Amino acid sequence: MTRFWAVLFVFILGLTPLLAEKQTTHPDGEIHDQVIIKLASDQEVKGTGINVEVQDGVVTLTGKVETNKIRGKAEKLTKKVKGVKSVDNKLAVGPR
Repeated sequence: MTRFWAVLFVFILGLTPLLAEKQTTHPDGEIHDQVIIKLASDQEVKGTGINVEVQDGVVTLTGKVETNKIRGKAEKLTKKVKGVKSVDNKLAVGPR
């Protein structure tokens, strides 16, 4: 029985680096989904009129928002998402 636990322990130790590496990578699809959720759940931004594209962790925001305040807040919220390297804010300000 002790041998079983020793083998299990060595197995878990061997997997730890693989699991840690997997958790630190953020595929673009996951980043995209998290940005959409963050923007949609904000009371001011509400995510409407904002298109999100992600390439290698770089998020591009396009579309139209009503005010500069919303434009800035959308960028700020996007930067808070884990895995986002930078934000290219191409949001236009004006009536929808």
